Amino acid sequence: MPSDVTAPTVAAFAGLGGQRVWSLMISLFGDLAQGKDDAIDGPVLSAIMALLGVRPEANRVALHRLRNDGWLQSHKVGRISQHSLTPQGRAESAAASPRIYAAPPDLSDDWQLVLTEANGAEDRLREAGFIAVMPRTFVGHGKAKAPEDCVALPGTTPPEWLRRAVEPTSLKEDYEALHRALLSIQTTLPKAEALSPLDIAVLRCLIVHNWRRLVLKHPALPGGLIRADWAGYRCHLLVDDLLAHYPRPTLSDVAKASAPS
Repeated sequence: MPSDVTAPTVAAFAGLGGQRVWSLMISLFGDLAQGKDDAIDGPVLSAIMALLGVRPEANRVALHRLRNDGWLQSHKVGRISQHSLTPQGRAESAAASPRIYAAPPDLSDDWQLVLTEANGAEDRLREAGFIAVMPRTFVGHGKAKAPEDCVALPGTTPPEWLRRAVEPTSLKEDYEALHRALLSIQTTLPKAEALSPLDIAVLRCLIVHNWRRLVLKHPALPGGLIRADWAGYRCHLLVDDLLAHYPRPTLSDVAKASAPS
């Protein structure tokens, strides 16, 4: 069960939804053990998941699912099982990391407006990260390359309606709820020096997981089109600040902190 230190953080995120155990585990391994030779001992993983409020049986079911799905692999070292990402799991984690850990964008970054006549170009534009704002009209980062059969125009100071048009409206309430949770833990958490490596691993897992499940659902917005008071941007600022103030602990330090005293 969560400790006195981790319980307020676990509670802050508990009502956000999307807290499936297997998905939490993906976030944990992606943040703490993404390296080729990184592995988490079974007792250490159990200690982390317990602090996340996960029951042992749910932990076992999640491990079984992720092994079957090709995300995790396990092997015995003596009497202890060690768990690590598979090459597929590492590749998918590495592909998502630039979005998850990116610094907040500069709100003065260049952007462009792209017009297309051909229907086939719309799919290519979406695949390249451009965002549709009306039929055959897209916006994107200033340095992004549009297909040759499109017209690309440099953006100027955008109107408010265009800034709002690029925001993922289906995630509005989710981002607002995440912002409230992040703000609450930012104002109540002890300094990193007062937390154990185990507590920090749990804290980072929850931050990364709840940020990951939203930010990967939509293209990255061009900085020059982002409203400073958009909840998604305010979440990004808090995530960046919290992860910087609570640096990733080493696996060996987490293992030492989880060992019975």
